[in-house]
Amino acid sequence: MTDYTTELNVRIDELESRLAFQDDLIEKLNEVIARHDRDIASMSRQLRDLLARVSDLADAGAGPGNSSEHEVPPHY
Repeated sequence: MTDYTTELNVRIDELESRLAFQDDLIEKLNEVIARHDRDIASMSRQLRDLLARVSDLADAGAGPGNSSEHEVPPHY
């Protein structure tokens, strides 16, 4: 083989190696993104549930005689 062919084979081998590492990295990053997407969806559901509970508690506390806006602080 000539020097050119040897150099070309070395370059091809290096490119194939880099491609393999990049494919592995892309797969790992894809797994991380998929996990983050699941986590965000879960947290969004939890936040929606918490907001509903807070709203329910606020509604329950806003009934007649339960208004804390007009209460005199205990030090008076």
